[in-house]
Amino acid sequence: MKKLLLTTVSFAALAAAPAVAADMRVPAYRAPLPVYFFSWTGCYVGGNVGGVWVEKDFTVLSPAGPFFDETFSANASSVAGGLQGGCNYQFAGGWVVGIQGDYDWTDAHLDRNGALFANFTDSFTVKSVGSVTGRIGYAWDRLLGYVKGGVAWERDDMTFAFFPTGAIATLSDTRSGGTVGIGVEYALTNSITGFVEYDYYNFGTNSDNFVCGPIACFGNTFGFPVDIKETKSVFKVGVNVLFGGQHGALFGMY
Repeated sequence: MKKLLLTTVSFAALAAAPAVAADMRVPAYRAPLPVYFFSWTGCYVGGNVGGVWVEKDFTVLSPAGPFFDETFSANASSVAGGLQGGCNYQFAGGWVVGIQGDYDWTDAHLDRNGALFANFTDSFTVKSVGSVTGRIGYAWDRLLGYVKGGVAWERDDMTFAFFPTGAIATLSDTRSGGTVGIGVEYALTNSITGFVEYDYYNFGTNSDNFVCGPIACFGNTFGFPVDIKETKSVFKVGVNVLFGGQHGALFGMY
């Protein structure tokens, strides 16, 4: 009797197995989803606006004049704006290296009266500043933080004058120096980025020789060299248009 019961149960289980298998649903095949990432590799051009702060230290070195080894400072600030362009290369995950050139126009101007004595005025106007720099940074997808450094140039107009006798000299001076900076850039779309950046410029100390003639210098003629030490700080915001890269590139599959 027991053998008959076991045999009956076994046949019943075998008979039900196909029906159970038929009710089991096989998941439909789904294509793997593509994974996209933002690549900073490529080149760019753009524009910027911001502000410039100028610090100048003048040291007059004239043993023939009445103001031997006198030093005075003059500072100025203004808005600035210009263009930039460069190329980046992204490697080893998020590391980004690149090179950039930029040029900004400004009009930071100062007239300083009585720096040495009552009827003496020095004036200067910073006309432009530019640089060529290397950049290195790290990207978290669309966010890039970077530092930069390189060579810089600037153009100044300067005037030393006595009143009421007239101007001693007016010079247009182009100087070279160095710059370092730090910034953050974010990809707003696959082809447009926005950035904020701070740059510090150091143009060292440069000597210019001014000649004072007999009319301006009370019947005397003598030359006096002036050492001019100059630094600048520039804060800017801007946008770049990217091209020639792999922005929004296909990286892999899930």
